[in-house]
This record gives sequence, C-alpha cells and structure tokens, in this order.
Amino acid sequence: MAEKVCMFLMLVASAYMQSISAFVAQNNGAGLPERSRQALFYGIRTAFAAGAVMGALALFGGAQLAGLFTADAAVIAGAHAYLKAYAIDCLLTAVLFCFVGYFNGCGRTVFVMVQGVAGAFCVRIPVVYLMSHIPGVGLFQIGLGTPISSAVQILLCIAAYRWYQNRAKRSAQ
Repeated sequence: MAEKVCMFLMLVASAYMQSISAFVAQNNGAGLPERSRQALFYGIRTAFAAGAVMGALALFGGAQLAGLFTADAAVIAGAHAYLKAYAIDCLLTAVLFCFVGYFNGCGRTVFVMVQGVAGAFCVRIPVVYLMSHIPGVGLFQIGLGTPISSAVQILLCIAAYRWYQNRAKRSAQ
C-alpha cells in the first residue's frame, strides 16, 4: 500500500529522468555536449526542489496519503512510518534520476544498469536484511535501505560522470 504512495511521489523525478534523457540525446547528437551538462545540473537543482516538496508530503502527510488507499489504522501507521524514511529518498532520487537520465541520453545505458543492480543487490537488500535482524526494528528503519541505496548510487554516478568527463578531455587533446 505504501508503494502506491511512493509511485505517486516519484512521478516528478521520473519525468525529470525522461526529459533529461531526451534533451541530452538531442543536444549530444547536435554536437552540444556542454548544453547537456548544463541540463544535468539545472535538472538536479530544480528536481531537488520538487523532491523537497514530495518529501515533505511523505514526511508530514504520509498518513493522509496512505488513508486514500485504506481505512485500516494499523496499515496507515505502518505506511506513514515507512514513508518517513522514503521522504529522505525523495530528495536523493531527484538527484539520482537526473544522473540516470543524463547517462541514458549519453548512451551509457550499461553503466545505468550496473549502478541500478549494484544499488539494489549490493546495498538495498543487504541493508534491509541487516535492519530486519535488529530487535524491535520498525518500518522506518527497514525503509532506510532505499535512501542508503540511492546515496551509494549517486556516488557511483558522480564517479562515473567525472571519469567520463576526464576521458573526454584526454581524447580531445
């Protein structure tokens, strides 16, 4: 049930990802890679602002959003606890999805797949597994696997961005 709310909250970040991907591909195809880089950073700034709004909705209005799908008080409380952790991810995903859109637009789809798989299988699942073994753990702590994974994926994207930029500079010389 909380996933329905999460999908709603991610609509804006997903739209950024798709828009940046198309914009970057068009500009790279037109020989304007600098415009593509600018789009990435403008996208990150504006998507982060939108992510802050979505995160605030999850953090402060999670119970009301969950209430749209069920009247069960226990389910609403659990969903809101999970959404509090997800509120953090609204900020991080806004940044991550801009990078993903940029790399997709640059044709770096293998990297996008690798960082996504690494985030899921090397970070998110192990974190959730470890959290689930803590006595008295709640859905908030279990939900932290998602923003921790997103943070690692952002670090991978930053490293890849720098690597690709340095490689492009070397080949231009």
